[in-house]
Amino acid sequence: MQNFSDAADQILPEIERLGGRLGAAKEAIERVIFGQGAVVEETLVTLLAGGHGLLVGVPGLAKTKLVETLARVLGLDARRVQFTPDLMPADILGSEVLEESDSGRRSFRFISGPIFCQLLMADEINRASPRTQSALLQAMQERQVSVAGTRHDLPAPFHVLATQNPLEQEGTYPLPEAQLDRFLLQIDVRYPDREAERRMLFATTGANEETIPTILNAGELIAAQRLVRRVPVGESVVEAILDLVRSGRPDESNVAGIRDLVAWGPGPRASQALMLAVRARALLQGRLAPSIEDVLALAGPVLRHRMALTFAARAEGVNVADVIDRLTGPLR
Repeated sequence: MQNFSDAADQILPEIERLGGRLGAAKEAIERVIFGQGAVVEETLVTLLAGGHGLLVGVPGLAKTKLVETLARVLGLDARRVQFTPDLMPADILGSEVLEESDSGRRSFRFISGPIFCQLLMADEINRASPRTQSALLQAMQERQVSVAGTRHDLPAPFHVLATQNPLEQEGTYPLPEAQLDRFLLQIDVRYPDREAERRMLFATTGANEETIPTILNAGELIAAQRLVRRVPVGESVVEAILDLVRSGRPDESNVAGIRDLVAWGPGPRASQALMLAVRARALLQGRLAPSIEDVLALAGPVLRHRMALTFAARAEGVNVADVIDRLTGPLR
């Protein structure tokens, strides 16, 4: 097995070359999306890791603008689907239509839906019915869709960035647990601070609009995703990931109180997501390898949608963030 230092030395030139480009991409996005540095970073980490992201926040926090800006900066073909209660799976995937030729011969032709793109924005995904939400499952996992028994490959790269309103709002449907697990990160979008909102007022209500440059292209993003998987991870970080994820499972946890608070915990896909995400964060910041700090920074986005609290915990006012704080305590 190749040792840590040899692996780091081999990819050092690539990290240095890509690190500057990724930093420039992040800066370009933050010139348009004000006061959301953590959100921008976590979204870029999601794409660098080759995954899908779930952006959760109330309306008006620039979630749609973020996805549009990302598509422009990364040079991706993007589509947007507005999820509504009457949206059907065929409206996303596409459908087969019966055509008749001049000779009278009939045949079916597949008309692709908006999912055939490189970056799909599923806007307000939890306003559609569970049946329509689940139409994305195969696409998110296998990068292909099946229509009328025929499989159709999706473009590469393919990512879903879904926005979700808080479940407390009217007219929303909770996402199925199986689909939630397909999202690499759940990215919570909160209100900007006062100074960021002040800068936003001048930037968005004036006569001049910020020009969004294209920094990367689809091929370079794919190359970056391959590089992420080659970033070496130290044994201490691997052990921290395993300790963190496994301590969130009530039957295995050695953290006090978790068995009474957690109904079901994160599965192995959470460990995989955290391993990829810490590598991507290190690359985004131009570092050779991830650290425990990366594990702590990404614990919330990786775990918060992969755990369910017991009825007793909810009755006591405990939330998932409180539980994750307990789980990360031994790593601090």
